[in-house]
Amino acid sequence: MSILRFLGGAARAASLLAFASAAWAQQPLGLQDAQRIALARSQQLVAHDAAAAAAREQSVSAAQLPDPVLKAGIENLPVNGPDRFSLSRDFMTMRSIGLMQEFTRADKRRLRAERFQRDGERIQAERLEATATIQRETALAWIERHYAQAMVTLLRRQLQEAQLEVQAAEIAYANARGTQAELFGSRAAAVQLQDRLRQAERQVRAAGLALARWVGADAASRPPDGRIDWRDPTAAASLSPDHLQHLPHLAVLAAQVRAAETEVQQAQANTRPDWTVEAMFSQRGSAYSNMVSIGVSVPLQIGRTNRQDREVAAKLAALAEARAKYEDAFRMHEAEVRMLANDWNSGKERHAQLQAALLPAARMRSAAALTAYQAGTGPLAAVLAARREEIDAGMQLLALEMETARLWAQLHYLTPEAAPLPVPKEQP
Repeated sequence: MSILRFLGGAARAASLLAFASAAWAQQPLGLQDAQRIALARSQQLVAHDAAAAAAREQSVSAAQLPDPVLKAGIENLPVNGPDRFSLSRDFMTMRSIGLMQEFTRADKRRLRAERFQRDGERIQAERLEATATIQRETALAWIERHYAQAMVTLLRRQLQEAQLEVQAAEIAYANARGTQAELFGSRAAAVQLQDRLRQAERQVRAAGLALARWVGADAASRPPDGRIDWRDPTAAASLSPDHLQHLPHLAVLAAQVRAAETEVQQAQANTRPDWTVEAMFSQRGSAYSNMVSIGVSVPLQIGRTNRQDREVAAKLAALAEARAKYEDAFRMHEAEVRMLANDWNSGKERHAQLQAALLPAARMRSAAALTAYQAGTGPLAAVLAARREEIDAGMQLLALEMETARLWAQLHYLTPEAAPLPVPKEQP
């Protein structure tokens, strides 16, 4: 009996688990949820974090002095005669051990460390750029899926009404109150709606595949939930020069400019040579005195004009290149942002106008044509034509809203939004 109870409990647990999994699979996917999942799945951010850690480690290493060099050897060892290969009988034979250390200037070591710090700044800026790109592309894919589903819903509702009109035309024709042309016209209109519905469903599947690129197939299969405030005026803040200067791509170029400035300072510091100090102890035979040697070596910059000065000139040219690229990118982004804002504002105005005038007029005409047909004072063809215009008006309004929402997303996610914490990754 206990075994039966155990099996029954296991079956109930499995059923509950299956129900919970199915319920989760049907949970709507909001825009913020999609972005959290996309950020958690991104390997770009993992790569940037690893590169930043590498730059930090290299920065510490570059600030250190070079490793000392241990030297050991035998000098003046006889190779022939009665004292050959003797380490103690010839007064010139010495067993030596020494230590050599290069003393790199402190400013050079500081600049080397600073150069890797500049790399770290660039990597952090690239990480912000990647974050903004993930949020923006996820938002665009989510918007595409959201409005594609809205178009499917609209067409399904219109198809239901068209099927009712087909039934009404069949009844009217059977009762000799309608013509065969009206019956065939209503059926053709329903077939056309079915074809448009299939096209819209294909667009939903394509949008789901595009969204799965960012959130995975499981999350992309969940229905989109919620709406976005694509009329939000804060997106216009991206037009300010201060906001433009903080765009992630420009931050990357600014970090490259600072890195080029550090390289110029490094090249200028290299015009001052480093010193190397060496100390050596030499042991001879017991009958002779031991010796100590101390030496200092300094590179002679004989060809400085064609060597060190050329390096400085090259780094200055690279700095000018980095600054020019930054200025050109700033102008390009400023123009792009202003064009996006212009199109976004135009889309909002057009949407408000069409929503206030076109769609209500199309609905009223459709209702008037249907009333006239039901009263026997109007043809079915007028009803079908009015219905087509109403559907076209609704599709036009949805398409314009989607286009405007996409423009809003491109403006809003020029910089990364402070998103909630990413969803934890599932354990394998």
